[in-house]
Amino acid sequence: MLTLTALGPVLSWLPEPIGPNAEQFSSGARMTLWLTLWSGTIGVVLGVVAALGRTSRHLALRQIASFYIWVIRGTPLLVQILFVYFALPVLVPGLDLPDFASAVVALSLNVGAYNAEAVRAGLLAIPRGQTEAARALGLGRSHVFIDVVFPQAFKISLPALVSNFVALMKDSSLAYAIGVVELTNIGNRIQAQTFQPIPTLATTACIYLLLTTLTTQFSNAIEYKVDVEGRQK
Repeated sequence: MLTLTALGPVLSWLPEPIGPNAEQFSSGARMTLWLTLWSGTIGVVLGVVAALGRTSRHLALRQIASFYIWVIRGTPLLVQILFVYFALPVLVPGLDLPDFASAVVALSLNVGAYNAEAVRAGLLAIPRGQTEAARALGLGRSHVFIDVVFPQAFKISLPALVSNFVALMKDSSLAYAIGVVELTNIGNRIQAQTFQPIPTLATTACIYLLLTTLTTQFSNAIEYKVDVEGRQK
């Protein structure tokens, strides 16, 4: 957030058409970040739930989770965003989601499906012997999962989850299709007004590069800390 706060003043020193529109670029970057944070957080929860469904002993849960993952991963994200914004209110009378909420719902569902496969891979990577040993020590099924299985599975799936989060930040640019005033939307408006696509779109790309780089560095620090703590234990 501190970096985004300083973004406007930094861009204001640049020549037209960037300088006069520096605050718009900064506002669009903040909207992109909020879209990513909300969608990424909800997407992790959905991913864990779907992964548990995929690995459940109950056939119905496995089928529901598999269907969700199959549909989301097999259709374009842009179509999903448009479906949530235009079709969902028709299917659910009385539901009137604003553009930001619609984008968050669609992005969360999308990244959740990819997170589910990452978490499922982590769960399947845990040796069965650890579960059996924990059960032999008298731990209940829920305690085995919460204290033994899930922490290790999450650590294994963390690199893939980070990759999905960074991809989500870039994919959030598709929210411009339903009018969300995020970074791509701002860049498109400014280049249409000024008829200078090269500096405008280059600035938009550089801001995305800055956001993804900072996100990657932050997530790498988390991965390192988790790895160090795991080794110390």
